[in-house]
Amino acid sequence: MVQLVPLADVLCARPKFRSTSPEAGVYFRDRIEAGQVLARHLESYKTRSDVLVLGLPRGGVPVAYEVARELNAPLDVFIVRKLGVPGHEELGMGAIATGGIRIVHEGIIRELRISPQTVDLVTANERNELERRERLYRGDRPAPFVKDRIVIVVDDGLATGSTMKAAVAALRQQQPARIIVAVPTAPAETCAELRTTADDIVCPLTPEPFYAVGGSYADFRQTTDEEVRELIRRAA
Repeated sequence: MVQLVPLADVLCARPKFRSTSPEAGVYFRDRIEAGQVLARHLESYKTRSDVLVLGLPRGGVPVAYEVARELNAPLDVFIVRKLGVPGHEELGMGAIATGGIRIVHEGIIRELRISPQTVDLVTANERNELERRERLYRGDRPAPFVKDRIVIVVDDGLATGSTMKAAVAALRQQQPARIIVAVPTAPAETCAELRTTADDIVCPLTPEPFYAVGGSYADFRQTTDEEVRELIRRAA
């Protein structure tokens, strides 16, 4: 079931978000506030021993930290790297993710006649970057164990949702009990698309029209690697 709050309801509830900026389209003060609001929509998962919160670096981690803190749940990062078509890297022919998971889009590979060797080369390059980020954020800790757990995957917002779709697909291969996509803001159509792969979607704010994730924040400064590491350390 998709838990979407109509825009009119959100606008009526704006005082509880405590946003003070007069700029049009701003509903959350920052990622901390967005995470606190999101956590209120996830209260049914509070203090359950089978819940795991995963933040998508970098911007999703401050939001996920607040969610995990409010739910009394463990927090970790889940890293996804797109496999871009050589020469057209914005077009994804697959993705790799935490836990050694690789997903390929056979249709794109077949249509563009991309060789298996090319796919493997791109995968190797992206895996190096993924492993670098794993070491940076997680250190020597192993990847999170998700089998038979309720996994809440958090980002600071969605536009097309491509990264989140890859994360859900990768997590699904590890057989969690349920996958909950939780984001403060996203287009309604993106949430509807993710409903076909996730078990539940929680998104308090679906602006119409939707221009960008940052339009729902007064402060949307880039999250740094150091901030991610500190939040993961605090949660541990």
